[in-house]
Amino acid sequence: MNKVKITFQDNTVHEYDRGTTYFEISKDFAMENIMGFKVNNEVYSLDTKALEDEKIEFINTSDIIGNKIYKAGLKFLFEVALVETFSDLEVSYEHSVPRGMLGVVKGNRILTQDDLSKIKEKMAQLVSEDAIIYKYNISSKEAIKFYQKNNELEKAYNVQGINDKIVTIYKLHQKYNYFYSLMPHSTGSINKYQLVYLGNNRIVFVFPSIRSKGNVLEYVHYDNIIESFLSGKKWLDDLNMPYVSDLNKNVSNGKIKSFIRANELMFSLNISKIVDKIINNHSIKFILIAGPSSSGKTTTTAKIASYLEALGYDAIKISLDDYFVEREKTPKDEDGKYDFECLEAIDVDTFNIDLNNLLEGKEISLPIYNFITGKREYPKNTIKLQENSIFLIEGLHALNDELTKNVDSKFKYKIYLSPFIPLNIDEHNYISTLDLRLLRRIVRDNRTRGYNVINTIDNWQNVRNGEEKYIFPYIHQADSILNTALAYEIGVLKVYVEPLLLSVGVDSIYYEEARRLIDFLKTFFPIPGEYVNDDSILREFIGGKYND
Repeated sequence: MNKVKITFQDNTVHEYDRGTTYFEISKDFAMENIMGFKVNNEVYSLDTKALEDEKIEFINTSDIIGNKIYKAGLKFLFEVALVETFSDLEVSYEHSVPRGMLGVVKGNRILTQDDLSKIKEKMAQLVSEDAIIYKYNISSKEAIKFYQKNNELEKAYNVQGINDKIVTIYKLHQKYNYFYSLMPHSTGSINKYQLVYLGNNRIVFVFPSIRSKGNVLEYVHYDNIIESFLSGKKWLDDLNMPYVSDLNKNVSNGKIKSFIRANELMFSLNISKIVDKIINNHSIKFILIAGPSSSGKTTTTAKIASYLEALGYDAIKISLDDYFVEREKTPKDEDGKYDFECLEAIDVDTFNIDLNNLLEGKEISLPIYNFITGKREYPKNTIKLQENSIFLIEGLHALNDELTKNVDSKFKYKIYLSPFIPLNIDEHNYISTLDLRLLRRIVRDNRTRGYNVINTIDNWQNVRNGEEKYIFPYIHQADSILNTALAYEIGVLKVYVEPLLLSVGVDSIYYEEARRLIDFLKTFFPIPGEYVNDDSILREFIGGKYND
Protein backbone atom coordinates (compact mmCIF):
# COMPACT_ATOMS: atom_id res chain seq x y z
CA MET A 1 0.00 0.00 0.00
CA ASN A 2 1.24 3.47 -0.91
CA LYS A 3 -1.15 5.30 1.44
CA VAL A 4 -1.24 5.68 5.23
CA LYS A 5 -4.08 6.83 7.47
CA ILE A 6 -3.22 9.35 10.21
CA THR A 7 -5.73 10.00 12.98
CA PHE A 8 -5.37 13.42 14.62
CA GLN A 9 -6.21 14.20 18.25
CA ASP A 10 -9.62 15.54 17.17
CA ASN A 11 -10.30 12.00 15.83
CA THR A 12 -10.39 13.11 12.21
CA VAL A 13 -8.72 10.66 9.80
CA HIS A 14 -6.49 11.88 6.97
CA GLU A 15 -4.87 9.88 4.19
CA TYR A 16 -1.38 10.63 2.84
CA ASP A 17 1.23 9.14 0.56
CA ARG A 18 3.57 6.88 2.47
CA GLY A 19 6.77 8.81 3.28
CA THR A 20 5.07 12.21 3.69
CA THR A 21 6.74 14.17 6.49
CA TYR A 22 4.73 15.11 9.53
CA PHE A 23 5.68 18.71 8.82
CA GLU A 24 3.53 18.52 5.68
CA ILE A 25 0.85 16.62 7.57
CA SER A 26 0.80 19.25 10.34
CA LYS A 27 -0.44 21.84 7.85
CA ASP A 28 -3.81 20.09 7.93
CA PHE A 29 -4.25 20.60 11.66
CA ALA A 30 -5.44 23.93 13.07
CA MET A 31 -2.82 24.60 15.74
CA GLU A 32 -0.31 27.43 16.02
CA ASN A 33 3.41 26.86 16.46
CA ILE A 34 3.39 23.07 16.15
CA MET A 35 6.71 21.78 17.48
CA GLY A 36 6.35 18.02 17.08
CA PHE A 37 3.92 15.17 17.65
CA LYS A 38 3.33 12.28 20.03
CA VAL A 39 2.62 8.65 19.33
CA ASN A 40 1.81 6.65 22.47
CA ASN A 41 3.35 9.40 24.64
CA GLU A 42 6.67 9.44 22.73
CA VAL A 43 7.61 12.72 21.04
CA TYR A 44 8.90 12.84 17.47
CA SER A 45 10.19 15.70 15.34
CA LEU A 46 8.25 16.92 12.32
CA ASP A 47 10.89 15.70 9.86
CA THR A 48 9.75 12.13 10.68
CA LYS A 49 8.10 10.37 7.74
CA ALA A 50 4.70 8.69 7.96
CA LEU A 51 5.29 5.02 7.13
CA GLU A 52 2.27 3.32 8.70
CA ASP A 53 -1.18 4.10 10.07
CA GLU A 54 -0.89 6.05 13.33
CA LYS A 55 -2.95 7.96 15.85
CA ILE A 56 -1.00 11.09 16.75
CA GLU A 57 -1.17 14.21 18.90
CA PHE A 58 0.45 17.42 17.70
CA ILE A 59 2.15 19.53 20.41
CA ASN A 60 2.98 23.23 20.66
CA THR A 61 4.22 25.63 23.32
CA SER A 62 1.44 24.62 25.74
CA ASP A 63 3.03 21.18 26.08
CA ILE A 64 6.01 20.64 28.44
CA ILE A 65 8.24 19.18 25.73
CA GLY A 66 6.85 21.40 22.98
CA ASN A 67 7.77 24.45 25.02
CA LYS A 68 11.35 23.20 25.41
CA ILE A 69 11.59 22.65 21.65
CA TYR A 70 10.35 26.18 20.98
CA LYS A 71 12.88 27.69 23.39
CA ALA A 72 15.72 25.73 21.75
CA GLY A 73 14.60 26.95 18.33
CA LEU A 74 14.47 30.56 19.54
CA LYS A 75 18.03 30.28 20.86
CA PHE A 76 19.25 28.99 17.51
CA LEU A 77 17.28 31.62 15.59
CA PHE A 78 18.88 34.46 17.55
CA GLU A 79 22.36 32.97 17.38
CA VAL A 80 22.24 32.72 13.58
CA ALA A 81 20.68 36.20 13.22
CA LEU A 82 23.41 37.65 15.46
CA VAL A 83 26.29 36.05 13.57
CA GLU A 84 24.85 37.01 10.19
CA THR A 85 24.40 40.62 11.35
CA PHE A 86 27.63 41.01 13.34
CA SER A 87 30.12 38.28 12.48
CA ASP A 88 32.45 39.19 15.38
CA LEU A 89 29.80 38.68 18.09
CA GLU A 90 28.42 35.58 19.79
CA VAL A 91 25.78 34.90 22.42
CA SER A 92 25.83 33.05 25.72
CA TYR A 93 22.52 31.96 27.26
CA GLU A 94 22.93 32.44 30.98
CA HIS A 95 19.82 31.71 32.97
CA SER A 96 16.05 31.50 33.13
CA VAL A 97 14.12 34.50 34.41
CA PRO A 98 10.36 34.83 35.02
CA ARG A 99 8.66 34.47 31.58
CA GLY A 100 11.92 34.10 29.67
CA MET A 101 15.68 33.66 29.67
CA LEU A 102 18.71 35.91 29.97
CA GLY A 103 21.32 36.06 27.22
CA VAL A 104 24.60 37.99 27.05
CA VAL A 105 26.17 39.06 23.77
CA LYS A 106 29.97 38.79 23.81
CA GLY A 107 32.55 40.56 21.70
CA ASN A 108 34.29 43.92 21.26
CA ARG A 109 31.09 45.87 20.85
CA ILE A 110 28.38 47.24 23.14
CA LEU A 111 25.06 46.87 21.38
CA THR A 112 22.85 49.89 20.79
CA GLN A 113 19.10 49.80 20.30
CA ASP A 114 19.78 50.32 16.59
CA ASP A 115 22.05 47.26 16.58
CA LEU A 116 19.34 45.22 18.27
CA SER A 117 16.82 46.41 15.69
CA LYS A 118 19.07 45.07 12.93
CA ILE A 119 19.28 41.69 14.68
CA LYS A 120 15.49 41.63 15.07
CA GLU A 121 15.11 42.36 11.35
CA LYS A 122 17.39 39.43 10.53
CA MET A 123 15.37 37.18 12.86
CA ALA A 124 12.13 38.26 11.15
CA GLN A 125 13.74 37.55 7.78
CA LEU A 126 14.71 34.03 8.90
CA VAL A 127 11.19 33.41 10.18
CA SER A 128 9.69 34.66 6.91
CA GLU A 129 12.09 32.42 4.98
CA ASP A 130 10.90 29.40 6.99
CA ALA A 131 14.43 28.01 6.73
CA ILE A 132 14.77 24.32 7.52
CA ILE A 133 16.72 23.35 10.65
CA TYR A 134 18.62 20.29 9.47
CA LYS A 135 19.38 17.40 11.81
CA TYR A 136 22.58 15.32 11.64
CA ASN A 137 23.39 12.22 13.65
CA ILE A 138 27.15 11.87 13.98
CA SER A 139 29.44 9.70 16.05
CA SER A 140 30.58 11.00 19.43
CA LYS A 141 34.18 10.97 18.16
CA GLU A 142 33.22 13.22 15.26
CA ALA A 143 31.35 15.54 17.62
CA ILE A 144 34.33 15.81 19.98
CA LYS A 145 36.66 16.65 17.09
CA PHE A 146 34.16 19.19 15.76
CA TYR A 147 33.84 20.99 19.09
CA GLN A 148 37.59 20.92 19.70
CA LYS A 149 38.18 22.43 16.26
CA ASN A 150 35.70 25.23 17.10
CA ASN A 151 37.33 25.78 20.51
CA GLU A 152 34.13 24.76 22.31
CA LEU A 153 36.03 22.63 24.77
CA GLU A 154 33.30 22.38 27.39
CA LYS A 155 30.98 20.86 24.75
CA ALA A 156 33.67 18.41 23.67
CA TYR A 157 34.16 17.34 27.30
CA ASN A 158 30.41 16.94 27.80
CA VAL A 159 30.13 14.63 24.77
CA GLN A 160 33.06 12.62 26.06
CA GLY A 161 31.37 12.26 29.44
CA ILE A 162 27.87 11.14 28.40
CA ASN A 163 29.05 7.91 26.72
CA ASP A 164 26.52 8.08 23.85
CA LYS A 165 27.78 6.62 20.58
CA ILE A 166 25.63 8.96 18.48
CA VAL A 167 25.27 12.71 18.96
CA THR A 168 22.63 14.85 17.24
CA ILE A 169 23.58 18.32 16.05
CA TYR A 170 21.53 20.82 14.09
CA LYS A 171 22.32 23.20 11.25
CA LEU A 172 20.62 26.49 10.39
CA HIS A 173 22.16 28.26 7.38
CA GLN A 174 25.90 27.83 8.03
CA LYS A 175 25.71 27.49 11.81
CA TYR A 176 25.86 24.19 13.73
CA ASN A 177 24.79 23.77 17.35
CA TYR A 178 22.98 21.58 19.87
CA PHE A 179 20.55 22.61 22.63
CA TYR A 180 19.79 19.35 24.46
CA SER A 181 16.36 19.14 22.86
CA LEU A 182 14.56 18.25 19.67
CA MET A 183 14.33 21.27 17.39
CA PRO A 184 11.51 22.84 15.37
CA HIS A 185 11.38 21.66 11.77
CA SER A 186 11.97 25.17 10.45
CA THR A 187 12.14 28.80 11.49
CA GLY A 188 8.62 29.73 10.37
CA SER A 189 7.07 28.40 13.58
CA ILE A 190 9.39 30.45 15.85
CA ASN A 191 7.41 33.65 15.37
CA LYS A 192 6.34 34.65 18.88
CA TYR A 193 8.92 36.31 21.08
CA GLN A 194 10.03 39.60 22.53
CA LEU A 195 13.59 40.84 23.02
CA VAL A 196 14.09 43.20 25.97
CA TYR A 197 17.42 44.99 26.00
CA LEU A 198 18.74 45.63 29.51
CA GLY A 199 21.88 47.42 28.32
CA ASN A 200 25.49 46.26 28.63
CA ASN A 201 24.82 43.52 26.04
CA ARG A 202 22.25 41.78 28.26
CA ILE A 203 19.06 40.66 26.55
CA VAL A 204 15.98 38.97 28.00
CA PHE A 205 14.14 36.65 25.60
CA VAL A 206 10.43 36.44 26.38
CA PHE A 207 8.41 33.65 24.75
CA PRO A 208 5.14 31.75 25.33
CA SER A 209 4.97 29.67 28.50
CA ILE A 210 3.06 26.47 29.08
CA ARG A 211 0.29 28.46 30.77
CA SER A 212 0.15 31.52 28.47
CA LYS A 213 -1.98 29.81 25.78
CA GLY A 214 0.50 30.62 23.03
CA ASN A 215 0.79 34.29 23.95
CA VAL A 216 3.93 36.24 24.79
CA LEU A 217 3.24 37.84 28.16
CA GLU A 218 4.53 41.28 29.07
CA TYR A 219 8.03 41.16 30.55
CA VAL A 220 8.36 42.14 34.20
CA HIS A 221 11.90 43.09 35.15
CA TYR A 222 13.38 41.78 38.40
CA ASP A 223 16.81 43.37 38.56
CA ASN A 224 17.54 41.84 41.97
CA ILE A 225 17.04 38.31 40.62
CA ILE A 226 19.39 38.88 37.69
CA GLU A 227 22.00 40.48 39.93
CA SER A 228 21.77 37.58 42.40
CA PHE A 229 22.41 35.10 39.60
CA LEU A 230 25.27 37.12 38.11
CA SER A 231 26.86 37.41 41.54
CA GLY A 232 26.84 33.61 41.84
CA LYS A 233 28.21 33.27 38.34
CA LYS A 234 31.09 35.64 39.09
CA TRP A 235 31.95 33.54 42.14
CA LEU A 236 32.11 30.37 40.01
CA ASP A 237 34.17 32.20 37.38
CA ASP A 238 36.60 33.28 40.08
CA LEU A 239 36.93 29.60 41.07
CA ASN A 240 37.39 28.61 37.39
CA MET A 241 34.21 26.52 37.64
CA PRO A 242 31.78 28.05 35.10
CA TYR A 243 30.65 24.79 33.43
CA VAL A 244 29.43 21.32 34.34
CA SER A 245 32.59 19.93 32.73
CA ASP A 246 34.62 21.77 35.40
CA LEU A 247 32.44 20.26 38.12
CA ASN A 248 32.89 16.79 36.62
CA LYS A 249 36.67 17.23 36.59
CA ASN A 250 36.45 18.08 40.29
CA VAL A 251 34.60 14.81 40.85
CA SER A 252 37.05 12.72 38.84
CA ASN A 253 40.18 14.22 40.40
CA GLY A 254 38.93 13.77 43.97
CA LYS A 255 38.54 17.47 44.81
CA ILE A 256 34.76 17.56 45.03
CA LYS A 257 34.64 17.59 48.86
CA SER A 258 36.57 20.85 48.89
CA PHE A 259 34.16 22.38 46.37
CA ILE A 260 31.17 21.20 48.43
CA ARG A 261 32.61 22.90 51.52
CA ALA A 262 33.13 26.12 49.53
CA ASN A 263 29.48 26.06 48.39
CA GLU A 264 28.19 25.52 51.91
CA LEU A 265 30.39 28.30 53.30
CA MET A 266 29.24 30.72 50.61
CA PHE A 267 25.59 29.90 51.30
CA SER A 268 26.12 30.53 55.02
CA LEU A 269 27.96 33.76 54.23
CA ASN A 270 25.03 35.00 52.14
CA ILE A 271 22.61 34.25 54.99
CA SER A 272 24.86 36.06 57.46
CA LYS A 273 24.88 39.15 55.21
CA ILE A 274 21.09 39.25 55.26
CA VAL A 275 21.00 38.74 59.03
CA ASP A 276 23.47 41.63 59.43
CA LYS A 277 21.11 43.91 57.49
CA ILE A 278 18.24 42.86 59.73
CA ILE A 279 19.95 43.36 63.08
CA ASN A 280 21.44 46.68 62.01
CA ASN A 281 17.88 47.97 61.60
CA HIS A 282 16.54 47.88 65.16
CA SER A 283 12.96 48.54 64.01
CA ILE A 284 12.59 45.16 62.28
CA LYS A 285 10.50 42.68 64.24
CA PHE A 286 8.98 40.50 61.50
CA ILE A 287 10.98 38.59 58.88
CA LEU A 288 8.70 37.41 56.06
CA ILE A 289 10.06 34.62 53.88
CA ALA A 290 8.61 33.35 50.59
CA GLY A 291 9.79 31.32 47.64
CA PRO A 292 8.51 28.83 45.09
CA SER A 293 8.19 25.12 45.78
CA SER A 294 11.45 23.31 46.58
CA SER A 295 13.42 26.50 47.11
CA GLY A 296 14.49 25.32 50.57
CA LYS A 297 12.31 27.56 52.73
CA THR A 298 12.26 25.22 55.75
CA THR A 299 16.04 24.88 56.03
CA THR A 300 16.71 28.53 55.23
CA THR A 301 14.23 29.74 57.84
CA ALA A 302 15.88 27.45 60.42
CA LYS A 303 19.34 28.74 59.46
CA ILE A 304 18.26 32.38 59.78
CA ALA A 305 16.78 31.58 63.20
CA SER A 306 20.05 29.90 64.26
CA TYR A 307 22.11 32.92 63.18
CA LEU A 308 19.81 35.26 65.11
CA GLU A 309 19.92 33.06 68.21
CA ALA A 310 23.73 32.97 68.05
CA LEU A 311 23.66 36.78 68.18
CA GLY A 312 21.42 36.80 71.27
CA TYR A 313 18.00 37.16 69.63
CA ASP A 314 14.91 35.15 70.47
CA ALA A 315 13.79 33.90 67.06
CA ILE A 316 10.13 32.83 67.11
CA LYS A 317 8.40 31.20 64.15
CA ILE A 318 4.77 32.01 63.37
CA SER A 319 3.05 29.62 60.97
CA LEU A 320 0.64 31.15 58.48
CA ASP A 321 -1.14 27.81 58.20
CA ASP A 322 -2.45 28.32 61.73
CA TYR A 323 -4.34 31.40 60.52
CA PHE A 324 -6.48 29.61 57.95
CA VAL A 325 -10.12 30.69 58.07
CA GLU A 326 -12.56 28.07 59.29
CA ARG A 327 -13.26 25.41 56.70
CA GLU A 328 -16.77 26.55 55.77
CA LYS A 329 -15.41 30.04 55.04
CA THR A 330 -12.60 28.77 52.79
CA PRO A 331 -13.03 30.00 49.18
CA LYS A 332 -13.56 27.43 46.45
CA ASP A 333 -11.91 27.26 43.04
CA GLU A 334 -13.63 26.94 39.68
CA ASP A 335 -13.94 23.18 40.19
CA GLY A 336 -15.73 23.62 43.51
CA LYS A 337 -12.74 22.46 45.58
CA TYR A 338 -11.41 24.35 48.59
CA ASP A 339 -8.72 26.81 47.50
CA PHE A 340 -6.21 26.80 50.35
CA GLU A 341 -3.65 28.75 48.31
CA CYS A 342 -5.49 32.03 47.80
CA LEU A 343 -4.94 34.88 50.26
CA GLU A 344 -8.61 34.81 51.22
CA ALA A 345 -8.04 31.37 52.78
CA ILE A 346 -6.09 33.18 55.54
CA ASP A 347 -7.74 35.24 58.27
CA VAL A 348 -5.71 38.32 57.39
CA ASP A 349 -7.55 40.63 59.80
CA THR A 350 -6.91 38.42 62.84
CA PHE A 351 -3.30 37.93 61.75
CA ASN A 352 -2.73 41.70 61.54
CA ILE A 353 -4.43 42.30 64.90
CA ASP A 354 -2.14 39.75 66.53
CA LEU A 355 1.01 41.26 64.99
CA ASN A 356 0.07 44.78 66.07
CA ASN A 357 -0.82 43.56 69.56
CA LEU A 358 2.68 42.08 69.75
CA LEU A 359 4.17 45.43 68.69
CA GLU A 360 2.19 47.13 71.45
CA GLY A 361 3.74 44.81 74.01
CA LYS A 362 0.61 42.74 74.58
CA GLU A 363 0.64 39.01 75.17
CA ILE A 364 -1.22 37.00 72.53
CA SER A 365 -2.35 33.41 72.19
CA LEU A 366 -1.05 31.76 69.03
CA PRO A 367 -3.67 29.61 67.31
CA ILE A 368 -3.13 26.08 66.04
CA TYR A 369 -5.21 25.10 63.04
CA ASN A 370 -6.91 21.72 63.34
CA PHE A 371 -6.89 20.34 59.80
CA ILE A 372 -9.28 17.56 60.78
CA THR A 373 -12.04 19.79 62.18
CA GLY A 374 -11.18 22.75 59.97
CA LYS A 375 -11.13 25.15 62.92
CA ARG A 376 -8.55 27.20 64.80
CA GLU A 377 -7.84 26.12 68.36
CA TYR A 378 -6.22 28.17 71.11
CA PRO A 379 -4.21 26.07 73.53
CA LYS A 380 -2.20 27.85 76.22
CA ASN A 381 0.43 28.95 73.74
CA THR A 382 1.10 32.59 74.56
CA ILE A 383 3.90 34.80 73.30
CA LYS A 384 4.99 38.36 73.97
CA LEU A 385 7.39 40.66 72.17
CA GLN A 386 10.57 41.04 74.18
CA GLU A 387 13.38 43.48 73.42
CA ASN A 388 15.38 40.71 71.74
CA SER A 389 12.44 39.05 69.93
CA ILE A 390 12.24 38.63 66.16
CA PHE A 391 9.42 36.72 64.50
CA LEU A 392 9.93 34.59 61.38
CA ILE A 393 6.90 34.18 59.11
CA GLU A 394 7.29 31.81 56.17
CA GLY A 395 4.55 31.21 53.64
CA LEU A 396 3.15 31.52 50.14
CA HIS A 397 1.89 35.10 50.60
CA ALA A 398 4.71 36.44 52.75
CA LEU A 399 5.84 38.98 50.11
CA ASN A 400 2.35 40.32 49.49
CA ASP A 401 1.76 43.56 51.40
CA GLU A 402 -1.92 42.62 51.72
CA LEU A 403 -0.95 39.86 54.16
CA THR A 404 0.41 42.41 56.65
CA LYS A 405 -1.54 45.41 55.39
CA ASN A 406 -2.05 46.96 58.83
CA VAL A 407 1.55 46.54 60.00
CA ASP A 408 3.90 49.47 59.48
CA SER A 409 6.53 48.60 56.85
CA LYS A 410 9.37 49.72 59.14
CA PHE A 411 8.79 46.61 61.27
CA LYS A 412 9.01 44.20 58.29
CA TYR A 413 11.84 42.64 56.30
CA LYS A 414 10.98 40.46 53.29
CA ILE A 415 13.18 37.73 51.80
CA TYR A 416 12.61 35.94 48.49
CA LEU A 417 14.27 32.54 48.04
CA SER A 418 14.91 30.60 44.85
CA PRO A 419 17.66 28.29 43.55
CA PHE A 420 19.33 30.26 40.72
CA ILE A 421 22.05 27.76 39.89
CA PRO A 422 24.84 29.71 38.15
CA LEU A 423 26.59 26.64 36.71
CA ASN A 424 26.09 26.30 32.94
CA ILE A 425 26.23 23.17 30.79
CA ASP A 426 27.94 25.19 28.07
CA GLU A 427 27.67 28.65 26.54
CA HIS A 428 24.33 27.92 24.94
CA ASN A 429 22.69 25.67 27.52
CA TYR A 430 21.99 26.73 31.08
CA ILE A 431 20.45 24.79 33.95
CA SER A 432 16.81 25.70 34.31
CA THR A 433 15.65 26.81 37.77
CA LEU A 434 12.41 24.92 37.09
CA ASP A 435 14.28 21.69 36.31
CA LEU A 436 16.36 21.99 39.48
CA ARG A 437 13.30 22.59 41.63
CA LEU A 438 11.45 19.71 39.98
CA LEU A 439 14.35 17.30 40.62
CA ARG A 440 14.47 18.41 44.26
CA ARG A 441 10.72 17.90 44.61
CA ILE A 442 10.71 14.45 42.97
CA VAL A 443 13.34 13.25 45.44
CA ARG A 444 11.65 14.80 48.48
CA ASP A 445 8.13 13.67 47.52
CA ASN A 446 9.33 10.11 47.07
CA ARG A 447 11.23 10.10 50.37
CA THR A 448 8.69 11.84 52.60
CA ARG A 449 5.33 11.10 50.98
CA GLY A 450 5.93 7.93 48.99
CA TYR A 451 4.94 9.71 45.76
CA ASN A 452 6.18 8.36 42.44
CA VAL A 453 7.48 10.60 39.66
CA ILE A 454 4.11 10.65 37.90
CA ASN A 455 2.36 11.95 41.05
CA THR A 456 4.91 14.76 41.42
CA ILE A 457 4.97 15.88 37.78
CA ASP A 458 1.18 15.67 37.59
CA ASN A 459 0.86 18.06 40.53
CA TRP A 460 3.74 20.25 39.36
CA GLN A 461 1.69 22.43 37.02
CA ASN A 462 -0.84 23.19 39.76
CA VAL A 463 2.05 24.18 42.01
CA ARG A 464 3.45 26.37 39.25
CA ASN A 465 0.07 28.05 38.73
CA GLY A 466 -0.02 29.00 42.42
CA GLU A 467 3.49 30.45 42.21
CA GLU A 468 2.59 32.52 39.16
CA LYS A 469 -0.45 33.95 40.96
CA TYR A 470 0.73 34.39 44.53
CA ILE A 471 4.54 34.73 44.60
CA PHE A 472 6.09 36.04 41.38
CA PRO A 473 4.00 39.27 41.16
CA TYR A 474 5.38 40.34 44.54
CA ILE A 475 9.09 39.60 44.11
CA HIS A 476 9.79 43.31 43.69
CA GLN A 477 8.57 43.86 47.27
CA ALA A 478 11.40 41.73 48.68
CA ASP A 479 14.17 43.49 50.61
CA SER A 480 16.67 40.69 49.86
CA ILE A 481 17.02 37.89 47.34
CA LEU A 482 18.67 34.70 48.57
CA ASN A 483 19.99 32.20 46.04
CA THR A 484 19.44 28.75 47.57
CA ALA A 485 21.17 26.74 44.82
CA LEU A 486 24.36 24.79 45.42
CA ALA A 487 26.50 24.48 42.31
CA TYR A 488 27.30 20.82 43.01
CA GLU A 489 23.83 19.60 43.95
CA ILE A 490 22.60 18.07 40.67
CA GLY A 491 25.42 15.53 40.85
CA VAL A 492 24.03 14.46 44.23
CA LEU A 493 20.37 14.58 43.18
CA LYS A 494 21.22 12.39 40.17
CA VAL A 495 22.01 9.45 42.46
CA TYR A 496 18.54 9.64 44.03
CA VAL A 497 16.36 10.77 41.14
CA GLU A 498 17.65 8.74 38.18
CA PRO A 499 16.15 5.40 39.31
CA LEU A 500 12.82 7.15 39.95
CA LEU A 501 12.78 8.69 36.47
CA LEU A 502 13.69 5.36 34.86
CA SER A 503 10.58 3.84 36.47
CA VAL A 504 8.26 5.97 34.31
CA GLY A 505 6.88 3.71 31.59
CA VAL A 506 5.94 4.55 28.03
CA ASP A 507 2.26 4.27 28.99
CA SER A 508 2.56 7.47 31.06
CA ILE A 509 1.82 10.89 29.57
CA TYR A 510 4.97 12.05 31.39
CA TYR A 511 7.24 9.48 29.75
CA GLU A 512 8.93 12.05 27.52
CA GLU A 513 9.41 14.52 30.37
CA ALA A 514 11.06 11.79 32.45
CA ARG A 515 13.32 10.83 29.53
CA ARG A 516 14.22 14.47 28.94
CA LEU A 517 15.35 14.78 32.55
CA ILE A 518 17.32 11.51 32.28
CA ASP A 519 19.11 12.85 29.19
CA PHE A 520 19.80 16.11 31.02
CA LEU A 521 21.33 14.23 33.97
CA LYS A 522 23.71 12.31 31.69
CA THR A 523 25.97 15.36 31.62
CA PHE A 524 26.60 15.22 35.38
CA PHE A 525 28.96 12.82 37.14
CA PRO A 526 27.30 11.32 40.26
CA ILE A 527 28.34 12.68 43.67
CA PRO A 528 27.80 10.55 46.82
CA GLY A 529 25.16 11.89 49.20
CA GLU A 530 27.34 11.16 52.22
CA TYR A 531 29.60 14.05 51.16
CA VAL A 532 26.78 16.52 51.95
CA ASN A 533 26.90 18.32 55.33
CA ASP A 534 24.30 17.52 57.99
CA ASP A 535 22.90 21.04 57.95
CA SER A 536 23.04 21.57 54.17
CA ILE A 537 19.91 22.86 52.48
CA LEU A 538 20.20 19.78 50.24
CA ARG A 539 19.37 17.57 53.25
CA GLU A 540 15.84 18.99 53.11
CA PHE A 541 15.40 16.98 49.93
CA ILE A 542 17.68 13.93 50.11
CA GLY A 543 17.45 13.38 53.89
CA GLY A 544 20.10 11.26 55.63
CA LYS A 545 23.14 12.16 57.66
CA TYR A 546 26.72 13.10 56.88
CA ASN A 547 29.51 10.59 57.48
CA ASP A 548 32.96 11.95 56.76
